[in-house]
Order: sequence, then C-alpha cells, then structure tokens
Amino acid sequence: MTTAYHIRRATIADLDALVALELHAFTTDHLSRRQYRHHLLSPTAAVLAAVDGSGLLGKAVVFFRAHSDIARLYSIAVGHRARGRGLGEALLAAAERMARDCGCSRMRLEVRQDNAGAIRLYERQGYRRFGARTGYYEDGGDAWRYEKELGPMAGG
Repeated sequence: MTTAYHIRRATIADLDALVALELHAFTTDHLSRRQYRHHLLSPTAAVLAAVDGSGLLGKAVVFFRAHSDIARLYSIAVGHRARGRGLGEALLAAAERMARDCGCSRMRLEVRQDNAGAIRLYERQGYRRFGARTGYYEDGGDAWRYEKELGPMAGG
C-alpha cells in the first residue's frame, strides 16, 4: 500500500465521501449531510480532507469564532483502510496550521474518555487536559477537554 497522500480543503465534491466516512468512523454524534454542506461553505469552519488516488482517507473539522484566539478541533477521523499511515497526526498538524493561519494561538478539543488511541495522539502532540464534560456525547459518554498552545508558525 502506498503512503502517498495529501491534505487539502474539502469541497462540495467531497460531500458523499465525508458523510460515508462519518457514518463508518463514529457510532454516535454524526455530522449530517446538511451540517457538512454548511461547514464546507462557512467562513468560520474548515473541513480538511486527506486524499490519495483512491479517494478520501480521512478528515478533520475545525471551527473558528470571531474575536477569539481559540480554534476548536470538532472532529477528526481516519478510514479503516487508511489506518497506520500517520494520517491522524498529519490531519491534526494540518488543522493546527489552519488555526494559526486564521490567527488562533490555541486549539481546544473534546475526546471521549474511553478513546485511548486518540488521547495518546493528542497528548503526544502536546495537548494538555484541562477539564471534563459529563454526558457530553449522545450516548451519555463523558469527554475530556484538551488544549494546546500553538505558538508561532514554523518556517513562517
């Protein structure tokens, strides 16, 4: 299997693949087709797509608020067939670059308390736990809250 892929802003043409990935990656709390369409067109959101010749491999959704230096990583997912290729880390780095480009100095996120793999990824990348949200997910699951200081852009 090739490891060549690239990450770009998703477009309306990616909508079907984004919705399919959403349904396969998560058991609850799905973004709907309508929500994806809104986020793809919104100036306060960025939907990133990791793609190769076979199509969509993974995605990240980041939100921005006017007059705030905090970006929010709302969702990140890698398709099963693309696992083990470093896409989660690459999507997270791309989301952080996007946040910096939009003038944000911090990124926040919530992660299921039982998602050990995602927690390891975030902590390895410098995210620090600062709180919790009880009953945060549709199924009643609890979330940890994390934040990272993004610092200046590397290499300008």
